[in-house]
Amino acid sequence: MQVETHHTDDTLVLAPVGDWTLDRPLPDARAVMVNAAPSSPVAAVAFDTSGLGDWDSSLVTFLFEAAEYGRAHDLDVRIDTLPTSLERLVALSQAVPEADTTPEAEDTALLARLGHWGLAAYDEAHALVTFLGQAVRSVGAILTGRGRMRWRTFGVALQESTASALPIVTVISLLVGLIVAFLGAVVLQRFGADYFVSYLVSYGMLRELGALMTAIIMTGRTGAAFAAELGSMQVNEEIDALETFGISPIDFLVTPRILAVVLALPMLTLYADALGIVGGMGVAVTMLDLTTTQFLTGLLEPVVLSDALVGIFKAVVYGGIIGLAGCMRGLQAGDDASAVGQATTSAVVTGILLIVFANAVIDWAAAVLQV
Repeated sequence: MQVETHHTDDTLVLAPVGDWTLDRPLPDARAVMVNAAPSSPVAAVAFDTSGLGDWDSSLVTFLFEAAEYGRAHDLDVRIDTLPTSLERLVALSQAVPEADTTPEAEDTALLARLGHWGLAAYDEAHALVTFLGQAVRSVGAILTGRGRMRWRTFGVALQESTASALPIVTVISLLVGLIVAFLGAVVLQRFGADYFVSYLVSYGMLRELGALMTAIIMTGRTGAAFAAELGSMQVNEEIDALETFGISPIDFLVTPRILAVVLALPMLTLYADALGIVGGMGVAVTMLDLTTTQFLTGLLEPVVLSDALVGIFKAVVYGGIIGLAGCMRGLQAGDDASAVGQATTSAVVTGILLIVFANAVIDWAAAVLQV
């Protein structure tokens, strides 16, 4: 491992000789070039590998250090005199990483920010309406016999949306019924109207809280699961593969999940209503000294069928929202490592926001129609 030097006109030529391997001491490129400097000015540095034997990365290290020293002293470093493979390695070692050209966030005016927010909201609304139209068309085709659905996917989604969700729905519904009855008992006792706590619990559960709480539970559970499943498929390019084979992701993946949760949520809502009423009855019997017969009588007399039907209608709407939000966010997922998590979070936020908005609209419409 030696370096011979000679001069050609104004060029210093470095000639590595022998074998250059890691088990040998590496010469100091700076010392070699300083000792070989002629009395006349040098304008360039070149390399001669005609006497080179075996070599490895140690030679690349020496050439890199020599080139860096030459450039530091304003010399023209000619690595084109090296063999092609060695020239590429030296050039790669000298490559400068691209600078981060990401522009800094501009401190724009309030009006400009409002404009950006408005455009983003418009894009979100447009994407939601477009996806809703595609899903409705697919569901309509299946219900009228003009389309096909993967029934296995429907069965799995239905099981995950019903039997697998019963434990959490049971606990939450009982607790909600207990809370509503307890708060009602505290207030009604002040007016001597303990008897009406049964109506408060039944009306609240059947018309409002049963469907709403079940929908929120299913958004965090089933909607997030839909987004994670489809998001993982998007990251793994399985969605692209389906489209390549001419299979619609809406028909194959989205429609079975939407129909499953639309069918499951009304059943879960009725189950939650019953458990909420049972929880409220427990509070009424233990705190207000009402008998079970008195509680049930106070429940059945004022409550009408329309109260339960409004809750069931809400459950159907909520089920469609959960399926749409979860599947849409899953298909919109990116292709990086964090895409699935972002899709899941976005699905839950979108689902809950739309559920609360739909609840307000339905309550307003029911009040106008006096239902």
